[in-house]
Amino acid sequence: MRERRQLINLAYRLLGSLAEAEDAVQETYARWYALTPRQREAIQSPGAWLTTVASRICLDLLGSARARRERYVGEWVPEPLPDRTEWFSGRPGGATVDPAERVTLDESISMAFLVVLESMTPAERVAFVLHDVFRYSFAEVAEIVGRTPAACRQLASSARRRIRASQAPATPAAQQAGIVRDFKMAWEAKDIDALVGLLDPNVTVVADGGGLASTMARPLEGREQVARYAIDIARRVPDMMFLERTVNGQPGLIAQQDGVTVTVLAFRIVAGRIRNIWTVRNPEKLRSWTAG
Repeated sequence: MRERRQLINLAYRLLGSLAEAEDAVQETYARWYALTPRQREAIQSPGAWLTTVASRICLDLLGSARARRERYVGEWVPEPLPDRTEWFSGRPGGATVDPAERVTLDESISMAFLVVLESMTPAERVAFVLHDVFRYSFAEVAEIVGRTPAACRQLASSARRRIRASQAPATPAAQQAGIVRDFKMAWEAKDIDALVGLLDPNVTVVADGGGLASTMARPLEGREQVARYAIDIARRVPDMMFLERTVNGQPGLIAQQDGVTVTVLAFRIVAGRIRNIWTVRNPEKLRSWTAG
């Protein structure tokens, strides 16, 4: 059970859903306990066995995820996570990897990063996350995904190009927090000019209600349109309270009604302006924000 945190970390990054990650890890343990005592004793490294099985379960789930997403009501956004230090843990004692070929662990949990992972093939995603984020060798990755080490190296390289193509120069965390705070204040004040000034001209908002909460059906683009939409929400829901919170390791906001979190907002900030906003209202994806 000491491996559980590591397995949840891995499965969440592979699947973009904490609920699915927990199910994958539960299935992994079910397979472990289905072994006979003699079979378990013969496994030299239970941690490696559990990681291999969990990764293969996730790979299978990713293969069917696209069909499930096509049936999903509205836009699909990865499940947002509150500030918990365990989401940043890497592979203890893992092999070293060329820093030029790795992303930092806090980047690997950001909403922007997870959205790019969604654009990858299942094999690319698994090879990249295992190697670049969790520091598994390509020989280990090959055993997990059932391909040669050379093929896994190519998969990770292809995934890395996607990541680099989507990356913008990093904005310091303190500056990000200040911009998010200014956005919150302008939103609360219904100051449309201030909102427009904080938004990139090509800003995009994607909202996930999952058919269980009202939200816009399609992505919204353009800072004037986004600012007007935000003001409209503030007027229609005057009792909504906005709070600054860490969302997937980055400065974000939550919206509460009657003390209950009903919306989580994650931001991507480029050159001092908000380029992307991901809004999650699907209550099934807000359980870690509402429990307790």
